Amino acid sequence: MGMSLNFITDSIAGQMPPVDPRRPALALGGEEVISWTDLRTLELRYARALQDAGVVKGDRVGMLLRNSTDYVAFYLAVARAGAISVRLNWRLTAPELQFALSDSGAIALVFDRDFANNIEPIRDQIDVTTYVVRGGTLDWAVPLDDFAATATDATGFPDLSFDDPASLMYSSGTTGRPKGALFSHGNAMWIGSIQAQRWHLDHSTVAQTSGPLFHAGGFEVLLLPTLLAHGTAVTFPSGGFTLENFISVARERCTTNMLLYPFMLFDLLRDDRLTDLVPDSLQRIVTGGDIVMPWVYDELEKELPGVSLVQSYSLTEGGAVSTSLEFDIARGHESSIGRPQAMTEVKVIRPDGSLTDVDEVGEICVRSGGVSIGYWNRPEADAETFRDGWCHSGDLGRIDKEGLLTIAGRAKDMYRSGGENVYPAEVEMILTGHNDIADAAVVGVPDDKYVEVGAAFLVAAKGRTIDADDLSGWLIDRLAKYKVPKHYHVVTELPRNAGGKVLKTQLREKGIAAL
Repeated sequence: MGMSLNFITDSIAGQMPPVDPRRPALALGGEEVISWTDLRTLELRYARALQDAGVVKGDRVGMLLRNSTDYVAFYLAVARAGAISVRLNWRLTAPELQFALSDSGAIALVFDRDFANNIEPIRDQIDVTTYVVRGGTLDWAVPLDDFAATATDATGFPDLSFDDPASLMYSSGTTGRPKGALFSHGNAMWIGSIQAQRWHLDHSTVAQTSGPLFHAGGFEVLLLPTLLAHGTAVTFPSGGFTLENFISVARERCTTNMLLYPFMLFDLLRDDRLTDLVPDSLQRIVTGGDIVMPWVYDELEKELPGVSLVQSYSLTEGGAVSTSLEFDIARGHESSIGRPQAMTEVKVIRPDGSLTDVDEVGEICVRSGGVSIGYWNRPEADAETFRDGWCHSGDLGRIDKEGLLTIAGRAKDMYRSGGENVYPAEVEMILTGHNDIADAAVVGVPDDKYVEVGAAFLVAAKGRTIDADDLSGWLIDRLAKYKVPKHYHVVTELPRNAGGKVLKTQLREKGIAAL
């Protein structure tokens, strides 16, 4: 048998367990804690139940669950059974769920009771034969507690290796028809090992994450590597998130590492009540999904001395975390996303595939053992994204003379104004340096004269107001005129997906509608 994700809990039952099996493995906020022994037992019970239900190696099993310790145990159980977990976004509508379940050919589905209304209407249109419901009862589904087998032995499961597929994650669909990115056992372990090595995660690590577990940012970033290092992973209940509660849990759990999306980090540093409550145990905050403004580093050193900030660049297909800007080199490079992670290669190329020069914008490509093995039944998309052993991200970036990478935007976000390329990320970085602005996003909208111009969506800083005329004049001194947005919209917040990324498609529609 080759090494697989079974290693996470099998090693606990081995001759030399890496930690005391009674130590906490998982916690759900401030509510539930389970030990390594309990996690292994639960995983084995679910895996045996899947096997008893007829799930065999290579089958797909849908997971439509809110964050819970059950989520992690069931994910590991699907992997042990040799099946492929289809991790579904619980914000999807019934038609969107139908697409993912039909496209993947899932034959089993575990889901939370409050999602039944989205599942029942599509049952006749999908191939699922085994329904398992968590947190309630239904006539057509087996309760999760009843589904779990009593057997807890680890025998009789398929032999697995690094190359066997383990999970399938569908894109949010913000850039077109959703695609399922397929990851092997080896991908998952490589992703975890990359982070564990870079950030020195071990059995003493207590890592607290803030995102949904169906998303790579909520599972593959920090949580999975912490499990591989046999530390304690703290996930957070879905819904009703508040920073006050998050920080309270960090104090209770003596958290050492936490994942905060940029907008959460901004709120934390602007609220003295919260920074005063951050535990002394905290060593590192990992962030990503959007740019981090230079003022954040000033406030962090002032409010949370001794806590380092890591700005990361993540791409689901590219293996979760591809580059990181470590705290010790961030000064003067705050807009950068740093250098490649351990055991990871990154390059920036021109459309013809040649390497760009210093500060020349091109497409970011990533190569590592964590890169997805391909899309599910999408040979055309495979040919476009995975070429010559590299994952072509569709993101634009440039490498400076010091070898640091800076994001220029999504290739599809770029617009041309008066014949010139405009990269929204550059304009957004300047905008968020203004004292009156807390958050900003820029999109291209049609224009009679210049074909396209910028439309800026702005969130005012606390206690401030934004004057568009003054702001336009302020930008003229900092950007070439063709880069200065023509339209300004002040909003209370920017729409974001589960990974914290701004939904530019929605903003573009609003910008066009306002013309």
